[in-house]
Amino acid sequence: MPYSHAPGPVASEPPTGPADIRLIVTDMDGTLLDDEKKAPADLWRVLALLRERGVHFAPASGRQYATLAADFAEVAGAAEGMAFIAENGAYVVRDGQELSSDPLDPAVVVRVTEAVRELAADGVDLGAVVCGKRSAYVERSDEPFVAEVARYYLRHRVVEDVTAVDDDILKIALFDFGSAEESTAPALAPFARTHQVVVSGEHWVDVLNRTAHKGAALRRLQQELGVTPAQTMVFGDYLNDLQMLDAADWSFAMANAHPEVVRRARHLAPSNNDDGVLRTITRVLGL
Repeated sequence: MPYSHAPGPVASEPPTGPADIRLIVTDMDGTLLDDEKKAPADLWRVLALLRERGVHFAPASGRQYATLAADFAEVAGAAEGMAFIAENGAYVVRDGQELSSDPLDPAVVVRVTEAVRELAADGVDLGAVVCGKRSAYVERSDEPFVAEVARYYLRHRVVEDVTAVDDDILKIALFDFGSAEESTAPALAPFARTHQVVVSGEHWVDVLNRTAHKGAALRRLQQELGVTPAQTMVFGDYLNDLQMLDAADWSFAMANAHPEVVRRARHLAPSNNDDGVLRTITRVLGL
């Protein structure tokens, strides 16, 4: 089936394998997972084949490490030795051991939280998720908001004051029930002078250190594994994946990707609803 994508510059279709790929890194939501948040039915079989070939596979997501580890622990042995790029690159863990982290200054956590409280007081329907190494913390406790948080943060707690928790804070994720790109992100523009303010989904905006992103995390993982960009394949669909695409020669935008991601990637993959990640892996590696 031909590769297709949203209007914009046309990236090339990749050659048929096998290719010398040693590391595969994929975003989760909108990329590996379909719109129902389900993994491809053939995922575990493909992961077993990759393991047999000595190819490392690493999820890279805005989700917390505990959530990612639980997702891949559903099949016995699937997560053994696996690396996880969590919290949009602010936390990298391999086989249960931290490789890198990039916590926010506590003073920044206070300022962003105060800005979110002011937005909520002005009528914006949003809430903050303060993402620590041990747990995620929220002040808003209504069921619709907590349900959205629970989808991405297995470990989460409702607390009276998120700025008073005893944890290393890796990022602040803001969930906007409207359009994050149109309302919450512009309101946080002052923080973009010193930090990253990244639209990571239709309803999500993340605030991180300038040095914390999926690209930096991937380069740290490449260093750990002794893998080059030429041996690295990555998949992404949204703006928080851009730096990661730059760290791999085999960079793929999904057919459903944001137009800027399509422009940045070297190649195109079928959509997340068409098992685009697995179909591309199978094609390029000749599985």
